[in-house]
Amino acid sequence: MTTAQSAPPPSMRLRELAFGAACAAALRAAARLGVADALGDTPMPVEDIAAAVKTEPRPLRRLMRALSCYGVFTECPDGTFEHTAVSRLLREDDPNSLRAITLWCTEPWTWDAWPLLDEAVRTGGNVVEGLYGKEFFPYLNEDAPESADVFNRAMTTSSVQSARDVAEFLDLSGSASVADIGGGQGHVVASLLDKYPAMRGTLLDLPRVVENAVPRLLPGGDLAGRARVVPGDVRTAVPVKADVYVIKNILEWDDESTARTLRNVREAGGPGTRVVVIENLVDDTPSMRFSTAMDLLLLLNVGGAKHTTRSMVDRLTEAGLVIDDISPVNPYLHAFDCHVDG
Repeated sequence: MTTAQSAPPPSMRLRELAFGAACAAALRAAARLGVADALGDTPMPVEDIAAAVKTEPRPLRRLMRALSCYGVFTECPDGTFEHTAVSRLLREDDPNSLRAITLWCTEPWTWDAWPLLDEAVRTGGNVVEGLYGKEFFPYLNEDAPESADVFNRAMTTSSVQSARDVAEFLDLSGSASVADIGGGQGHVVASLLDKYPAMRGTLLDLPRVVENAVPRLLPGGDLAGRARVVPGDVRTAVPVKADVYVIKNILEWDDESTARTLRNVREAGGPGTRVVVIENLVDDTPSMRFSTAMDLLLLLNVGGAKHTTRSMVDRLTEAGLVIDDISPVNPYLHAFDCHVDG
């Protein structure tokens, strides 16, 4: 029986870390093959799983045994395999599925970029332009449509899951309107409109993004009467007036773009307006390994960065915002509750 291991001695721990790509590759293989979907609620022989996912049994056993060392699947004494709480998250039909995010973190471009991390650290810039001759998102949309699709599905999954937590966390009592700035497909604003039936909401993001907004916000949707979808670049202007502005996971660009976005929000809202900034942090969080890994990936693909508490506070105060509270939303997100100075 193979299970998650207890802490190894330092020499073996470093060996395991150096082989970290094997774990990532195994997760990707299991996700692409649909192994977790094929495994039912009771232990199954690997031969039955292999038949369901159309693989050879022996290498599949090797794959599942490797993953069971990390708590992904459990190998039973009789040689069958069963689910763990972690492996169930690889199922497509799990309400908290992380299958799309697992695929996104292991897309082909990541295997090209990670070996160049030392170059990114030396220069402070992204490596994608050197690899592919263009910036990351143009590359993704023009040259890697399958990766672009995985990205969109992963971001949708992440947004849906975090939107529930954000809506539960935020107390917007007494506010008549909310604007989701750079809000993607609008999951956060939709969740807030569900929570506050008298509130009106606006989604602002790039035209190609809001074209795929949550149908509930669009004409014919059940929230359309209280929702407005506005195409635009938040770094250029924020043509939206609201009582509360929510800015979630978009202040990860270069400092100039972050400053322009915050300035635009401040000017749109005016003195006293509430601004809630929600970000992953690379300090003071129980998800440090996750957040710091995303931070390095941002360096590789767009030259961006996740924030520390201090760097986020500095950016907000420099933009003329007064921070009233900093609180965790969930294990990987923090909310900076602010108001416009003056």
